[in-house]
Amino acid sequence: MEKITPKLINWASILEQGTRDQAVTTARMPFIHPHLALMPDAHLGLGATVGSVIPTLGAIIPAAVGVDIGCGMIAVRTQFTADQLPADRRPLREAIERAIPLSAGAANRTVSRPHTEQRLEQLGAAASEAGFEPGRYASRWELQLGTLGSGNHFIEVTVDEEQRVWLFLHSGSRGVGNKIAQKHIKVARDLCEKWWITLPDKDLAYLAEGTDEFWAYIREMRWAQLYALLNREEMMDRVVRQFAEWVSTGSTNDVTSVDDVERCEEINCHHNYTEQETHFNKQVWLSRKGAINAELGRPGLIPGSMGTASYVVSGLGNKVALNSAPHGAGREYSRSRARRTFTREQLQEAMVGIEYRDTEAFIDEIPAAYKDIDQVMADAADLVEIRHTLRQIVNVKGD
Repeated sequence: MEKITPKLINWASILEQGTRDQAVTTARMPFIHPHLALMPDAHLGLGATVGSVIPTLGAIIPAAVGVDIGCGMIAVRTQFTADQLPADRRPLREAIERAIPLSAGAANRTVSRPHTEQRLEQLGAAASEAGFEPGRYASRWELQLGTLGSGNHFIEVTVDEEQRVWLFLHSGSRGVGNKIAQKHIKVARDLCEKWWITLPDKDLAYLAEGTDEFWAYIREMRWAQLYALLNREEMMDRVVRQFAEWVSTGSTNDVTSVDDVERCEEINCHHNYTEQETHFNKQVWLSRKGAINAELGRPGLIPGSMGTASYVVSGLGNKVALNSAPHGAGREYSRSRARRTFTREQLQEAMVGIEYRDTEAFIDEIPAAYKDIDQVMADAADLVEIRHTLRQIVNVKGD
């Protein structure tokens, strides 16, 4: 832990100067209380640093929540061990790719599954209660429930240190969440300009608590967080089904339906979101932009990069860190720089032993473009306890 300024405390041993400077700027905002906590995976972001925990009094910075509202992870531990799985993993990868639309802008053609309809009904009721129409932001929001997206979003089949099989995925609130975020970031900028508020960065524009604009953002942001949570649940249901069918065709297990796959443990957590919490005797709006809740005993998920380990953790309740922990490895190379630096052959070497779609589209996701996840976890030793280390055997991504 490093105290950079009285208002900025840092857990990242790998921290470029630009990221440090950005975090210092955010920590100077007058409504920060008690301080900004910088996580071990911190790197440059829009306005506020990715991998930062930002407690605010009487205001909220929409860009500090992020444009993928509610992005996070879900993991399910099954009853299977690695030696019970079919040898050929390619059919499973291809089945998952058929069941879940991948890539930016992808959508289902129709709503055909009962569990999808039930979740959409829940979201419709929540939108009505929040007093807005999601279709104003994204006309296909209903068809995007159960879709992955691109970039660092992924679906994996992994194996822990006891060779138990976990199903694991990372995604958020898709196009509708992005549109909601972009709209309110603009509203905050316009209001700050209208009120003659001088900002060190336009993306640190904020909404003042008590205004109509503030509460409109809170209502719609909370809906997007629910959408992200249910989107992950929806995809996991589909992954479990495809996994059940694959196991039933190539193993000696008595698996005849999706109901035969036991969900021995399930964790679903955000890492781009805001909620009200009490820290240092004040109720604050706590924005975790690339960070998870790590209250004492709380289960969490910290993914590595493509081809590296991920972690199932338990929070240690570090009060100075505002009960938070990192959300992943954190980028060291921008996407454009990664594509200029690394090759498809290097990606193939990094993915040896993992079933994945071999394409140049994933070069910018190569592990070398990210921080060393082992170092990130070492830096997080007083934030979380590692319960399980997960190694990928199947990886699914969108272009």
